[in-house]
Parts: sequence; structure tokens; C-alpha cells
Amino acid sequence: MAESPLHPSIVALVSLAANIAANHPKKGLCQLERLRGFGIADEQIDMVVDIARHIRDEAGQMQDAAFDEEAKLAAVAAAAAVPPAPTFDTPAKAACCTPTAKGNSCC
Repeated sequence: MAESPLHPSIVALVSLAANIAANHPKKGLCQLERLRGFGIADEQIDMVVDIARHIRDEAGQMQDAAFDEEAKLAAVAAAAAVPPAPTFDTPAKAACCTPTAKGNSCC
């Protein structure tokens, strides 16, 4: 079998982020242990986790807003005095994402 062109620590970081962003039941805990075994700093792991959570949460909010719009639930929510789901303006063409609450860029 050919060796991967990526260092195993990079593969573990990508896998950890994917597990978190996908809400995988295993939560990426195996990758977390591998990363610590490689000596990756907790600050670097925390940044990857922060970005993955941000992407997961942003995707969920966008899906919820699209569903509410298509299902015409905004009028129902207003009638029930429930604040509507967040709306998302179309980002500028140069920006591929918004920074996380901690200020980390996902681009």
C-alpha cells in the first residue's frame, strides 16, 4: 500500500473536523487521542474544533432558515411571537465563510 501524501497528524485533524461538523456519534474522540499522541498542542486542536463547530452550526442555521421559508413557517412563527430563524445575506464573493465566535477563520 502506498504511503499517504499527508502526514498522519493532518489526516487526524481533517477527520476530527469532519466528525464534529457531521455530528458523527463517535465525536472524533479517536482522532483526538491520536493528535495528542502526535504532540499536537491543545490550542491547535481547539482551533480545529472551533472551526468545525462553526461550520456545523452555520449549516444547520441555513438549513433551518431555508426550511422555514419554503414551509412558510415565518408567518406562523410571527403569529406565535417566536422570533424567526436567522436570515443570511448573500456573502461578498471574496468571502467564503464568516469567522467563528472566537475569531478563527474557516477559510
